[in-house]
Amino acid sequence: MKHTSLLTLCLALAAFGVRAEDKPLLAITGKAIYENNLSDGAGAPWKAAKGKWEAVDGVLRGSEIESDMHGAVTRLPNKLQDFVIEYEFKFAGARTTSLSINAVKDHMARINITPKSVTIQRDDNDHEGPDKAVVFARFPTELGDGWHKVRLEMVGDKMLGKVDDLVAWGADALFLTQKASPGFTVGGQSVDFRNFAIYEATLNPEWEKAMSKLPKPGEKVAPAAAPGKGAAKGKAKAKKKAE
Repeated sequence: MKHTSLLTLCLALAAFGVRAEDKPLLAITGKAIYENNLSDGAGAPWKAAKGKWEAVDGVLRGSEIESDMHGAVTRLPNKLQDFVIEYEFKFAGARTTSLSINAVKDHMARINITPKSVTIQRDDNDHEGPDKAVVFARFPTELGDGWHKVRLEMVGDKMLGKVDDLVAWGADALFLTQKASPGFTVGGQSVDFRNFAIYEATLNPEWEKAMSKLPKPGEKVAPAAAPGKGAAKGKAKAKKKAE
């Protein structure tokens, strides 16, 4: 009986895209809202705002188009409340990529990734106004070649981001408002994506215990990388709002 129960649990976790050895952090994953392995690219309901998005060798490839003067962006129309997003990505020459979540107006939160850093943050929500982004964590890393796994959990006023084994969280009242339009961004050429899924989520009843083992918001914030040498100032300014 015990063996049967364990097998049932493992199968249930696998169905939700959670490995049996993964312990819940902020969220308990529920039923799937949307799933797509992206082998055929990002057709409807995805909507590409900028850049080139195409199916290449069984995955979705996103590439910035220089004449856009803006990073490549594609988003889903979903409106969300508490959720988990998971997917895998691989750098194919790009300088940056992110998983971005919008508020009803303007940006809300993101996991921003370069080959040498992972940043988990609440976004600037008004651009021209007094609001500013809040970086919960910025980890130096060496991602290298190959596939990497991203997980974003948002429940209540909290968010948790995970890229491979790098994990951080933060809280903000903005997260209590409706989330919308989850999507990918790409700066440069190119990034591959696969196995994208959104799940309903509820607060992990053991969150306080899990939280105690994670960095406090703002505790792990490495300096931002210096801009590349020779970058055109006008172009850099134009791309500031790329996501």
